[in-house]
Amino acid sequence: MFDATVPLTDVNARLNAGTVGLGRTFNLGGRLALLTAALPYSWGKIEGLVAEQARQITRSGLVDARFKLSVNLVGPPAMAPAEFVKAPRKTVLGASLTAIAPTGQYDPQKLINLGTNRWAFKPEVGVSHPVGRWDLDAYAALWLFTKNDAFFTGEATRRQDPIVAFQGHASYTIKPRAWAAVDATWYGGGKAAVDNGPETSGVGNTRLGATLAWPIGRRQSLKVAYSAGATTRAGTDFKTVAVAWQVVWMD
Repeated sequence: MFDATVPLTDVNARLNAGTVGLGRTFNLGGRLALLTAALPYSWGKIEGLVAEQARQITRSGLVDARFKLSVNLVGPPAMAPAEFVKAPRKTVLGASLTAIAPTGQYDPQKLINLGTNRWAFKPEVGVSHPVGRWDLDAYAALWLFTKNDAFFTGEATRRQDPIVAFQGHASYTIKPRAWAAVDATWYGGGKAAVDNGPETSGVGNTRLGATLAWPIGRRQSLKVAYSAGATTRAGTDFKTVAVAWQVVWMD
C-alpha cells in the first residue's frame, strides 16, 4: 500500500495481521527439505493525503498466500529425529524458493488494497555457521514480480523491477529450543512504472530487528519479534511487533 506509483503522501497506518502456517520437513534426494505455506488475514486503518486532500479508510480481508520450499545443499543429510538430536552442529548452505500468489483482497477501483494482484517469486541462498552457542547466518535473495494488469482504476498495467535483498542474523542459544537473535536486512531496486509513465526512484532501505523464542513444554514454543526501519528511501518507515505460537510434531 506504500507503492510509490500510488499518489499518496504523509501516510500513517496501523495494521494488524493473523497468519496460519503449516510446514513439513522431508527427505529430498538425501537432503533435508522444508515446505511451508502461510495464509495471512489483515485488518486496520490507513490515513494520508490523496492529491493534498486528507482521507482515511479501513481494510479487512485476506492477504496474498505465501509458499516456500527450502533445501539444505551442504551440511548434515536428512535424518530421523533421534539422529538429528545427537548430530554435531555444522555449517549449512541452503537454497529456497518463495512464491506469493495473488489470493488477497483486491479491487482495481481502490487505491489501497491488501492484495497485490500479481505473482512474486524469491530465489534465495543462505549459509549458517555455528560458533559455540552462537549461530551466524547470511542470506542473499532476488525478488521477481509479474505485472499487475488491473492496476488503479482497472485499465492500467503496473510493472516493477527486481529487488535485491540481503539479511544477516546472529542468534544465541540460551538453552535447548530457547534462543535470542539480532537481525538486519537491506534491500534495494524495485523501480516501478504504470503503463508508459516515468519510473519511480525505487527503494534502498535498511531494517533492524530482534527475536526471542522460548519453549513451552516438549512440542510448543512462543516467539516474539520486533523490527524497525533504520534507513528508508521509500515505503517502509514503520515498526512491527510479531508474536508467534508454534506446535511441532514428529512422525
